[in-house]
Amino acid sequence: MTKPRPRAARPPIRWERQWMLLLMAVPGVLTLLLFNYGPMFGTVVAFQNFKIANGFFGSEFVGLANFRRLFDDPMMPLVIRNTLGLSLLKLLLGFPLPILFALLLNEIRSIRYKRVVQTVSYLPHFVSWLIVIGMFQKLLAVEDGVVNRMLVSFGMDKINFMVQPWFMWPFAILSDMWKETGWNAIIYLAALTSINMDLYEAATVDGAGRFKQLLHVTLPGIRPTIVILLILAVPGVVSSNVDQMWVLGNLAVRDVTEVIDTYVLRTGIGSTQYSLAAAAGLVKSVISVILLVTVNTISKKMGEEGVY
Repeated sequence: MTKPRPRAARPPIRWERQWMLLLMAVPGVLTLLLFNYGPMFGTVVAFQNFKIANGFFGSEFVGLANFRRLFDDPMMPLVIRNTLGLSLLKLLLGFPLPILFALLLNEIRSIRYKRVVQTVSYLPHFVSWLIVIGMFQKLLAVEDGVVNRMLVSFGMDKINFMVQPWFMWPFAILSDMWKETGWNAIIYLAALTSINMDLYEAATVDGAGRFKQLLHVTLPGIRPTIVILLILAVPGVVSSNVDQMWVLGNLAVRDVTEVIDTYVLRTGIGSTQYSLAAAAGLVKSVISVILLVTVNTISKKMGEEGVY
């Protein structure tokens, strides 16, 4: 029986030879420490009766009192329902759409037409939600909006859409899909270019048509990318698009548009209840980390790649 060959020892890392690369990394590391890890010290506010005049070190420590106040708030069940409901629907409906769009775009043979479609599709990503909502408000305006004019022409009554609670969730989901589908498809298009073209040729020789090539070559080829992005997307179910929901929110539809992020803004900045807002943000962050670790563990046990 032949003995297994011993593993070759790794050569020692010569840090002095990498000083230029290490020097290039310094600005990024400092930025990470300053803007990502530094602000984590502010979580101490969630355990204090924070007063700006007293600062972090002079404010009274109250333990878990802010968390009890948070969950005793009668608004909290509504906020949790809106956050989870909107985020789950956006994930279920919005996550597969960029994949489908990338697959369809990949089938276009005309390079020029493909570039035009791709450019037009991801341009909405760069438009702020304030402008997007304002644009749709013009289209849906009661007096001179295109949609209400069409309703009147069909003999129907005008509808003030922006104060209708039943309209907010479909509008939020569809407008988010319209704005982000093209941008989110870019990474799938990049993954499609990495698939070995020999696999398509072999599938063609075996008699596979375009649809079977899609099922047995294309989708398996981008599956690792899909899994990684899904792992990163699942923790976002406790977050919402705060820009979108803040602009959409008004007194008439507050019961269906108030989510955790807008609640934090409203209580923290609007009502100067900084400790309560910090407690809400901390709870959301902890849940996000738990979801990330759970989904990543499940993915690795199923034989897929994880984010760590």
